[in-house]
Amino acid sequence: MQLRFGTGRHARALVALLASLLLAVAGLVAGTAASASAAPNSVVMLAYPAWAPNTWYAVGARVTYNGADYECIQAHTSLTGWEPPIVPALWKQVSGGTPSQSPSPTPPSGAPGKPGNPSVTGTTNASISLSWSASSGTVTGYRVYEGTSVKATVGGTSATISGLGTCTSHTYTVKAYNSNGESAASGAVTGTTTGCPQSGGKLPGAPYLYEGWGNPPNPATVMNATGVKQFTMAFMLSGGGCTPAWDGSRPLSGSPDATAISQIKAAGGNVQISFGGWQGNKLGPNCASSSAFASAVQQVINAYNPAAVDFDIENSDEFENEAVQDRILGGLKIVKQNNPNVKVVVTFGTSTTGPSWWGTRLINQSKALGVDIDNYTIMPFDFGGGANMYQNTVNASEGLKNALKAAWGWSDAQAYAHMGISGMNGLSDQQELTSLSTWTQIRDWAKSKGLGRLAFWSVNRDRGCPGGGVVSNCSGIAQNDWDFTRVTAGF
Repeated sequence: MQLRFGTGRHARALVALLASLLLAVAGLVAGTAASASAAPNSVVMLAYPAWAPNTWYAVGARVTYNGADYECIQAHTSLTGWEPPIVPALWKQVSGGTPSQSPSPTPPSGAPGKPGNPSVTGTTNASISLSWSASSGTVTGYRVYEGTSVKATVGGTSATISGLGTCTSHTYTVKAYNSNGESAASGAVTGTTTGCPQSGGKLPGAPYLYEGWGNPPNPATVMNATGVKQFTMAFMLSGGGCTPAWDGSRPLSGSPDATAISQIKAAGGNVQISFGGWQGNKLGPNCASSSAFASAVQQVINAYNPAAVDFDIENSDEFENEAVQDRILGGLKIVKQNNPNVKVVVTFGTSTTGPSWWGTRLINQSKALGVDIDNYTIMPFDFGGGANMYQNTVNASEGLKNALKAAWGWSDAQAYAHMGISGMNGLSDQQELTSLSTWTQIRDWAKSKGLGRLAFWSVNRDRGCPGGGVVSNCSGIAQNDWDFTRVTAGF
């Protein structure tokens, strides 16, 4: 059976957390050593290493970029487009150049006073407009900076920076100048161009269908019997390196999975395709970069044109691995930009009160990196749910809502619209019981709150076998064939 969780989860989380703390300490020590390595009587200091893409940076690590020094304030794997001046959520500037005795030089005598802090007055798909209050003293004009690069030079107290990418964020400062030199820099302001795809939105109920075991049913038969319109097809893994394959072995074309998808579409339905899962050789650890990961996902999108791609991020190789989390998130940013009409879903485990440390990190990091996730789905099973699976599922979902609100600044309604629940019908691996009536309660609660996704593991198990235990082709309880799918179709 494809187990979704296993023992030792909390131990692995503790080990990984300790490892990340050690990395952070190492980064701080390295930064301190670099700044203290010059001779005592010398004014020449050693430069920090140059920032580079596709590089892991721990909290406290320092780099140089375009003549300025930056300190990492959130651990991540860097990507092209995430240069330090562009992502203040990841880097803070610590000086205007390599360490020196005067990291913030005093403006020359006779230079204008510092301008007022700029504000964003307008945005389009390709431009950001700014305004600021005037400097004191004699002013020839103003220069608008992004990092150390001048992006506009104007005579007045407003400017429009054009030629920008759609849905991109930019941080600017302003300096006044005259013949004597430049003023000190204003405070910074960040603006984002328009044209960002709208995230969220409700997906039809879509139980998982797995062609790898469990006597997979004909999906058209299930559709006719239940009214369900979508399935979540599992699992897309690595067929070697960064090449996608069903279960790591079945090709994109000519496989039972491809046949099932054709049957679903011929019956008027569509699919969500799930990448990852609890076990197997996954794309996240095997793809060397976010762009490579995105290319692998694009092959799957091109093959099937799904309604959504679901990234089931689990276990210590993906979920409990900061570098791989970041690699996947970076890839999803590219996937969403290139496929704005395909929903992007991340699915991960939970506690009975909401996301774990790792889940909270995943949410916060998606915000920090500007990744447009349509739906964050938790799996409220194998989580110590005990005898009250309904209430513990609601409690976990409310914890997810609060984490999303904290990260994104959303209202309750916005957070709910970006949430999903993926349950396990019948008996879970931990012998938690989700009965048909409980699943109906969960569905009704999800509908009442406006959640965006509902799924369960799995259609293969949506058959009765009271006393049968936790097996791949039935639920372990008394039920009719496809009962849980019928309930899910009503989402």
